[in-house]
This record gives sequence, structure tokens and C-alpha cells, in this order.
Amino acid sequence: MSTTKTALVTGGGSGIGLAVANRLRADGYHVATIDLNASETDFSYIADVTDRAQIDAALAEIHAALGPVTILVNAAGRDSFRRFTDISFEDWKKIVDINLHGVFHTIQAVLPDMIEAGWGRIVNISSSSTHSGVPYMSAYVAAKSGVNGLTKSLALEYGPAGITVNAVPPGFIDTPMLRKAETRGNLGDINATINATPVRRIGRPEDIAAACAFFISEEAGYITGQILGVNGGRNT
Repeated sequence: MSTTKTALVTGGGSGIGLAVANRLRADGYHVATIDLNASETDFSYIADVTDRAQIDAALAEIHAALGPVTILVNAAGRDSFRRFTDISFEDWKKIVDINLHGVFHTIQAVLPDMIEAGWGRIVNISSSSTHSGVPYMSAYVAAKSGVNGLTKSLALEYGPAGITVNAVPPGFIDTPMLRKAETRGNLGDINATINATPVRRIGRPEDIAAACAFFISEEAGYITGQILGVNGGRNT
């Protein structure tokens, strides 16, 4: 069995998740992805992160193909724009289920591999909206804020087991999800947002992938429970 570490990236079919998967593969890791849609990666599995049985089934196949998973990047997510008083509880639960409960399921599924190895890296993709709040995104912001809190708690709980847990809240990143929101008219003037960003550009998925790669590296072994904003200086 190869000694190369195996990484699992959720939401690896597009956007940030795909960029993370490509970066980790370039860094020499075995990489598997799970997403609702097939990925262009070699080890791509279709699974819904809100369904633990689907995650466990995909993980069994990943084990058979690549061995135990000791690196997890949770990038699966879905946005939502709606006035708070217009959100049904069913819609609220759906957004929380994808963005927070999905993280619960995947972390719980892979932790046994990391504990057995005495080494693990977990990186959760949250959102810069947890710093600032965003009107009409209350369900999404609440769920992603939960991801940051979960990150801090698990860092304390599993640090003694050799596992680090950190979060990367992306800022304004040029992804298919963002462009769909733009098409729906949810984002206002994108150029105005770029002009209000200190580095004067929109973020790229590769910017987030670089932060994930650092957290996963051996050099970051003394860093855990941290929230590293990658947002061009919009939230400090």
C-alpha cells in the first residue's frame, strides 16, 4: 500500500472544491471527491453530504481504492437569498442541513481513519459572511457560523490525537455559485464590490486552495482552531 496520504474533498465537482482537489493532487496527495455531480478528477464519487449512508458508501469505495482518509476538506455548500420572514422552516433546515450537518457527517465518518493514524488534517470552508453578516442570507450565515464554532471545538477535542482542524472563510470568489447569484440579481454591482476590495480584484478558487494546502502541510502542524479569512482585505 502506498504511503501517500489520501485526501477527501467534498463539493469537489466545481468551484472551490475542484480547485482544492486539483491543488492537493499537484502537491502529491491521493485525492477523492464527493459531490452531487461527477467531477473531472480521477476518483470522483457522487454522494449527498446530507445523507450519511451515501457518505459511508462512498468512503468504503475510497478506502478500497486509495486507503484510509487522513485529510478532509469540506467545501460542499449552497447559498440562499431570501427575506427572513419569507423563509419557511423547511427551507431553513435544508440550508443548515447542507452547510452544517453535511460537515458533521463527513467529519464523523473520516475521524476513525485519522485517529488510527495518529495524524489528520481537517479544513472547513465557511464564509466571510460569518464576519460581517449579510442581509437576506440569514440561514446561510447561521449555518456557516456554526461551521466556525464546530471547527474551534473539534480542534480542542482532537488536537491530542494529532489532528488539526481549521476553517477558511472565503470572501468574494469567482465560482459558478457566485455567478448564478449574480444572474439572479442577488449580488448588486460586482464591479463596485471589487472596487471596495483592498486588493482590487475578485478572488479565485485557487486562492482558497492555497490556504487549504498550507493548513494541510506539515509546516502548519502547530496551527489548529484557526479561522483564516481569504477575502482580499474586505473583512479583517
